[in-house]
Amino acid sequence: MTRNIAASTGLDRAGASRRSFLKSAARTAAAGAVVAAGGGTAIAAEGARHKGPNPANVPPEVAEWSRHLGAGVTDFPYGKPSKHEAHVIRRNVEWLTADKQSSINFTPLHELDGLITPNGLCFERHHGGTPDVDPHDYVLMINGLVDKPMIFTLDDLKRFPRVNRVYFLECAANSGMEWRGAQLNSCQFTHGMVHNLIYTGVPLKALLEEAGLKPKAKWLLAEGGDAAGMNRSIPLAKALDDCLIAFKMNGEALRPEQGYPARLVVPGWEGNMWIKWIRRIEVGDEPWLAREETSKYTDLMADGRSRRFTFIMDAKSIITNPSPEAPLKHTGRNVLTGLAWSGRGIVNRVDVTLDGGRNWQAARIDGPALDKSLVRFYVDFDWSGQELLVQSRAHDQTGYVQPTKNELRMVRGLNSIYHNNGIQTWLVRANGETENVEIS
Repeated sequence: MTRNIAASTGLDRAGASRRSFLKSAARTAAAGAVVAAGGGTAIAAEGARHKGPNPANVPPEVAEWSRHLGAGVTDFPYGKPSKHEAHVIRRNVEWLTADKQSSINFTPLHELDGLITPNGLCFERHHGGTPDVDPHDYVLMINGLVDKPMIFTLDDLKRFPRVNRVYFLECAANSGMEWRGAQLNSCQFTHGMVHNLIYTGVPLKALLEEAGLKPKAKWLLAEGGDAAGMNRSIPLAKALDDCLIAFKMNGEALRPEQGYPARLVVPGWEGNMWIKWIRRIEVGDEPWLAREETSKYTDLMADGRSRRFTFIMDAKSIITNPSPEAPLKHTGRNVLTGLAWSGRGIVNRVDVTLDGGRNWQAARIDGPALDKSLVRFYVDFDWSGQELLVQSRAHDQTGYVQPTKNELRMVRGLNSIYHNNGIQTWLVRANGETENVEIS
C-alpha cells in the first residue's frame, strides 16, 4: 500500500498562485485550519494540542461574562452567530474562475454538525452574479407544449398547496479538482460545494397540470432570471416526480444568492439544473442541447468522447472531523464525524476505516435518514497518538456503493471535472495534523 501525499502530486502552472491563495486563506481560517496544497502542511500556531481555559473563568471563580448585564432582546433584530464564530464562513477560490460573478464559494463543512446547513453558509455558484429581484415584479411563465400558457406571480405560487422537503444540493464539480490526485489540503475546498436544506414550495407537477400538458410533451427548458440566462433541459418524467418551485429555505425566504424569490429544486440531480431566479419553463418534445449541457456539464472520457446527461449525483461521503482544518487535538476519547448523501435515494449505511481500508466498521447514522438528503454519521473511538488513514464509504438503498478514486479513474480516465464521488482519504499524523492523501 503506497501513500501519495498531496505535496508529492505536484500542481499545474497555476500552482504558485494556488499556494499563495491557500496560504492567505490559512491566515484567516479558524485555529487549526490546514489549507495548503502541494506545499506541505500548514498548521495554525496554536498547534494540534488543546489549550485549556483561562483559570479566572473556571468555577469556583465567577466568569467575566457573568459580572454584568448583556445585550437586550431588541439589540439584534436579525440574529447573528457569536463573534467567537466569526471564522465560520464560506470561502471562494480566487484563481478558479475569471471573476466573482461566475464563481463559487464553499461551505465550511468541518465547522458544522447535524444535517441542515445554516442559510448563511450554503455554498454559492453563479454564472452571472446575483440579481436583485423585486418580488412584486417577479413572475414565472410556463409556455410551449401546454394547453394554456400561463404566468404566475409569487402570490399565485403561494396559493397552491405547498410541501416541505429536505434535500441536498451538490454542484457536479464538487471534488472536481481532485481527479488527477490530491490537490487541495482542505475539507472545505475539496467537498464544500454541497448543502442540505428544508425547502418549502409548490410541486412543479401542480403548475404543469394547471397549464395542461400536450401529448407530445417530453422535456422542459428551465430558464433563470440572472444575467447569464442560465438554462437546462429537464426530462418531463423528473419534473412530474419530485421537482419543486421553492420560495422558502429553512423556514425563511430564499437568500438572494440561492435564487430569491423562487428557484427550481431538482432532488438528487446535479446542482446546475436547480435553476435560480426561475422566470420561465418551456415545455417541448426533445432536449434543447443548450450550452450548459453540451460544452459544459458533460463528462469528458479518456478517449475524447463525453458522457451527456449524467444527471444523478451518485452516493458520496466525507469525513469532516478529523480533516485538514479540524486536526485531532486530544489523545483518548474522540469523535469522528462526517456526511453522506446519494441522489438515488436514502443512504442506509456508511462504513469507516481508520487504517486505510484494511478494516471497516459501520458508522452510527444519527438523525433522520431521508430520501436524497445528507445523513450525519459518527464513530466514537480512542486515539493513542498513532497515525491514521481515515476514509468513509457510503451505501444507498439501491445497493450502490461509493467507489474508490482509482475505480472511478479506470472507467472515466483523468479528463473529467464533474461527478467525482470517489472515497476521500485523510492522513492523521501522530501530532494530530491531518492531510489530504491518496492510497494506491
